[in-house]
Amino acid sequence: MPTIAGLARVSILTAIAALSFQTIGAQSSHSDLASTGGPPDAAKIIKAAADAMGMPRNGAEGGGALPEIDVINRMQFWGSGTSYSSGQTYKTDYHAAVSYNPPAMRVEMTRTDGAAPRNTFQVVRDNYAWDESQLGGGLVPGQGTAAAAMAALKDRLLQLWILPYGVVKAAIAAGDKTKVSSENGSTVITFPLSGELASVTEKATLDSKNFITKVETKADNSALKDLNVEADYSDYADHGEVQTDVKSPKHVVEKRDGKTVLDIEIKMWNADNPYVVFPIPPSVKNAS
Repeated sequence: MPTIAGLARVSILTAIAALSFQTIGAQSSHSDLASTGGPPDAAKIIKAAADAMGMPRNGAEGGGALPEIDVINRMQFWGSGTSYSSGQTYKTDYHAAVSYNPPAMRVEMTRTDGAAPRNTFQVVRDNYAWDESQLGGGLVPGQGTAAAAMAALKDRLLQLWILPYGVVKAAIAAGDKTKVSSENGSTVITFPLSGELASVTEKATLDSKNFITKVETKADNSALKDLNVEADYSDYADHGEVQTDVKSPKHVVEKRDGKTVLDIEIKMWNADNPYVVFPIPPSVKNAS
């Protein structure tokens, strides 16, 4: 199906492009914009953002050199704060499991509004989206259910590519369509997404340390205005239980139409390629 091929192409290009870290070049600073009178090479800026977060790695046993590759393919993170839904703000515990090969994400939220906590499991993989009644629901008879949620497909896929690591991967995958500019003294990367999100343009703002601090998306189709999102990231550090020198944001805020829909403080961010799987339940395949 074209939609599968399109999104898979992003994942494949990302994996291939990761090998190009070795040749992209040394880290570039924001002073390049001022010193050259124009935007620096996009590849150098992307590499600088990847370096800031600790995505590239190289080396071999005995100290031999290997091509520098992107080591961030899977992750999990936990946080708590507030979320906004159906006109109400909830105290929220948030847990996300993420994969970029295949592109997939499972978000578990426990919301409390003074009554009993309510759990939701929202999942996306390739061109399938579904809701689980419990973790892994619908895979084993008698152990929960899974209901197709195809109307949420694009929105859930977008969550992958607005994460800082997804920004780097998608910007590399966009090739020469990725552009760099300066706005209000900050470096900005702009690029189109592809596959199911082909109508969406993404813009990422970097701070003076090359961390991605703001991500904005805009759909060129007014019917897809729900894909117009702003995400803010701050307080980068190594938030892993096991220190890996991979930097992640401590504070995550997501907005729609200027209204905050998610505001969480990260408790732990495991970017050491944890074991996460996203099998598609038979009921979802049949329904889709």
